[in-house]
Amino acid sequence: MHPFHERGDASGVATTDGGTAAGFRFAYEPGTVVYGEGRVSDLERELAAIGAERGLVVAGETVGTTDAVVGPVREGLGDRLADVFAGTTPEKRLAQAAAAADAYADADADAFVALGGGSSLDVAKVASAMVASGQPYEGALNDLERAGTVPVPAGELPPIVAVPTTLAGADLSVVAGITARRDDGPVVRGGVFDGRLMPAALVYDPDLFRTTPDGVLCASAMNGFDKGLETVYARNGTPVTDGTALRGLRLLARGLPALGAGDRDADTMHDAIVGTILVQYGASRGDGTTLSVIHAFGHGLARGYDLQQGAAHGVIAPHAVRDIFDAVDGRREELAEALGVAGGDDGPETTAAAVVDAIDGIRESLGLPGRLRETAIPREDLPDIARAVVDDGFMPNRPRGYDPTAEDIEAVLERAW
Repeated sequence: MHPFHERGDASGVATTDGGTAAGFRFAYEPGTVVYGEGRVSDLERELAAIGAERGLVVAGETVGTTDAVVGPVREGLGDRLADVFAGTTPEKRLAQAAAAADAYADADADAFVALGGGSSLDVAKVASAMVASGQPYEGALNDLERAGTVPVPAGELPPIVAVPTTLAGADLSVVAGITARRDDGPVVRGGVFDGRLMPAALVYDPDLFRTTPDGVLCASAMNGFDKGLETVYARNGTPVTDGTALRGLRLLARGLPALGAGDRDADTMHDAIVGTILVQYGASRGDGTTLSVIHAFGHGLARGYDLQQGAAHGVIAPHAVRDIFDAVDGRREELAEALGVAGGDDGPETTAAAVVDAIDGIRESLGLPGRLRETAIPREDLPDIARAVVDDGFMPNRPRGYDPTAEDIEAVLERAW
């Protein structure tokens, strides 16, 4: 990945004392964002706007065969529907991307339409890279095993139109995670990073989100919510991402408890979906990402265990943020204001406690576990998980002055136990 700017230096973000540095650079090319009830009917028009004639829908095995979800997408694409590839799974296997690339060629498609959660979008992104490179599966697998990534060739890639149905916030992103496994061997994990992987258009239709089961939607919402937290205190944030993340957190702080209570009315869906759009706006761009500590914990906890990443985030987020606040300011005043809790003259410790309580309240409202002992993770694995968290690629984005060791991270995990 490209080097990250340091928070508080020439990137020019606001400092904890209210001052600003000399300036900042914000290079970001998001796709066209379309939001609204029934807007999936605009898909044919959005494909036409990017010059695409035939879109291959890439979806999960359930989503791609459930008429309530894929039916409106088929109808919205109209004559621009090439075919439906219903072959992705949460594991995001490289073999699925290779199969989607083959389906793309067989259908004579010229665009991917990623329907569902982050898994389908990531698989579609890797498939786009494989179509452009012409690389066969075995070659891509060798590269993934050797270098942890799949090559993205120079030139144009097949465009992607994203149609999300979860709130994980993996949509406005230039990153894709991918895994592979040979027979019964170990799982190989890697990712693809390239500015050209940003979807050319994104269509957010509340009607499609309503088809997602409550447990899946609420768990994904925690993942999206944490992107807002991370962007605010990341050392490589900017005033632009401050604005979108803080506004997004305000919407999520209002919408997610209602979503967790079972509400799916227009106001709740607006707050949940638009809030998720905003917290991820600019978080993943060509010169890096603002994701850091919570997501590093999430990777360590979810990899190799039967634990959904949103659930992992729910358990660890309050403890991780508390640990950050124990070491540095962590922009607690800004977070307190966005979350609608005590701040200002109440003192830094009171403000920190109020923010942590608010995060934990969001987690509880979404029905997510509050302790690691409620998950499938063995306590004896915590030291290994701690080392993985410290070494995670997102940790360099942590707030300046927060430099935990593996022992420090293990202590956080123990508190979360």
